[in-house]
Amino acid sequence: MEVARSQRLVLAMVCAVAVATIYALQPVLEDAGADLGVAPGSLGWLVAAGQIGYFAGLILLAPLGDILDRRRLIAVHLLLTAAGATVAAIAPNAVVAAVGLAIAGLFAVVVQVTVAYVAAISAQHDRGRNIGAVTSGVVIGILGVRVLAGVLGDTVGWRTVYILLALACMVLAVPVRLCLRPDPRTSGRRYAQILASMGRLTRDRPFLGRGAVTFFVFAAFGTLWSGLALPLGAQPWAFGTTEIGLFGLAGLAGALGATRAGRWADTGRAQSVSGWSLALLAASWLLIARTDPTLWPMVIGIVALDFAVQAVHVSSQHLLTTAHPDRAGSVIGAYMAFYSLGSALGAITTTWAYTTWGWSASCLTGALYAFAAFATWALVRSGTVAHRAGPLARRECESAG
Repeated sequence: MEVARSQRLVLAMVCAVAVATIYALQPVLEDAGADLGVAPGSLGWLVAAGQIGYFAGLILLAPLGDILDRRRLIAVHLLLTAAGATVAAIAPNAVVAAVGLAIAGLFAVVVQVTVAYVAAISAQHDRGRNIGAVTSGVVIGILGVRVLAGVLGDTVGWRTVYILLALACMVLAVPVRLCLRPDPRTSGRRYAQILASMGRLTRDRPFLGRGAVTFFVFAAFGTLWSGLALPLGAQPWAFGTTEIGLFGLAGLAGALGATRAGRWADTGRAQSVSGWSLALLAASWLLIARTDPTLWPMVIGIVALDFAVQAVHVSSQHLLTTAHPDRAGSVIGAYMAFYSLGSALGAITTTWAYTTWGWSASCLTGALYAFAAFATWALVRSGTVAHRAGPLARRECESAG
């Protein structure tokens, strides 16, 4: 079934705006912390609140996409994401802000419902391309909102970005209802059965191996983007939120450069793409750690890191939705739980490492996560993890061969 360009655009915008509610705080983290009375060493918990809500949504809400009409779910989740962003925007203290961020994160799983929707309505030969196009919206949201939040943080304050994101979520619910065709579920499975199938997935070794790779990849990603504002805002650079936010353009360039990963996956190269991308991810930290006398090595490292992360991410989702086409929602939900936990871990450890030992410690932490991801992938590819026959195991071995 052909997916129209206008549909891909709407779905990419949904992903961009929804995921932005989780990451908008990163470039203005110090300003928000000062406004809400949060100690510097605890700032990572504000970012982690959105990730924790997101994790809960992946387990409890994403499976609904295998039971209910995904078009309707996308519209409803957008409105509820807007509600969480509004709470964060008007929060009088850190506790209320964390609750708002957690609510926004909970319903930002609309991203996974959206990916499952496009995977379900795509033809086999075009699935990777469509997933790549739609998930590019995720990257635009994560990194583009850094620029927006940085500029707004220096002018009208960090809260304004959440007001704008809430409005954007509400507005997008309209074209979702008008432009997307219904996607009713006919499997007859119950919600409890879907949750049970997610639990069984965690005992499937090929899936668990791919999930572990994702966990470490996004721990490295979170280490960079949750901690980057700290060294850039300190001496000798002392950048404001606008300048810090502009570093998101480097990450955006790298991630968008990996949009062809979906097409590579369509030709059976998902496994090899994952391997060399993970090697690039580990190497990127050698450049990111260099901040003296110029920041250009860091910028190049950021481009490389985001290229690698997006290439692995698209390849993983292609493999999983192809192996389990009848339950894409629960599979992606379970897979993205690893993403969420990894991002939360990166956010917490990078702020702790930086305040304790400095930026070099944060970079070492990110590099260790990247090496762990590569080692896990190598085990999966060699058959140590994926030794049993199964749809994903067979597909990964064929791709690796």
